[in-house]
Amino acid sequence: MGVTKTQNFTEEQNTVAMYAKALAHPARVAILQHLLHRTTCVCGDLVEVLPLAQATVSQHLKELKAIGLIDGTVEGTSVCYCINKHKWEEVRDMFLNMFASPVACGQQCC
Repeated sequence: MGVTKTQNFTEEQNTVAMYAKALAHPARVAILQHLLHRTTCVCGDLVEVLPLAQATVSQHLKELKAIGLIDGTVEGTSVCYCINKHKWEEVRDMFLNMFASPVACGQQCC
């Protein structure tokens, strides 16, 4: 979908799509799952847990940070990452509300 087509959709639909796109890569899901079980994490730790090169992990962290799901702080020569709790809860609730919507068709649906 081209950039110009996004104007045909609501702000909520575009927001859900943006977060869904960020969550669509299994490495990013794995990073989020790992960070959800820790208070902080150094990028090097993630490289030890994931079957990816350090540069690849850094790129995925950059994507997650860009949409606000994680925060990163510089500590010496390392960057520590953690879940942005407020944004995480906001996105979680957005998806929960969407999936909790009733299905309109009855038993005779397609």
